[in-house]
Amino acid sequence: MKFTLFYDGHCPLCSAEMQQLHELDRSNLLELVNIHRADFDNLYPHVDKVQANSILQGQQDDGSMLYGLDANCKVWELVGEKRWLRILRWPVVRWFADLGYLFFAKNRSLISYLVTGKRRCSSCQLES
Repeated sequence: MKFTLFYDGHCPLCSAEMQQLHELDRSNLLELVNIHRADFDNLYPHVDKVQANSILQGQQDDGSMLYGLDANCKVWELVGEKRWLRILRWPVVRWFADLGYLFFAKNRSLISYLVTGKRRCSSCQLES
């Protein structure tokens, strides 16, 4: 099983999380794809880059897509970490968690600045 996660590689927080996932992916279950890579549109024509820049997206082996926290929880489950995230998918909690995620996604540049001192980064790369 391979799960492909499409992320904003210009976001310092997003890139840091992808680096952490990359290091934890000992079974090679994840493909982490920066939506800003030069060949993105050619390699993933089925993924709307504008939409992927506004909400995290992940593609399962069968081609079905997961969005937002569903995608985020899936990748952490696959690497066997942060099991507590399952709580965010419980019926009542899900509604509030999704609102929180959408707020974060919309304001991640400002949040990144407050946390890291950088709004955007042009050279955030996964280190293999």
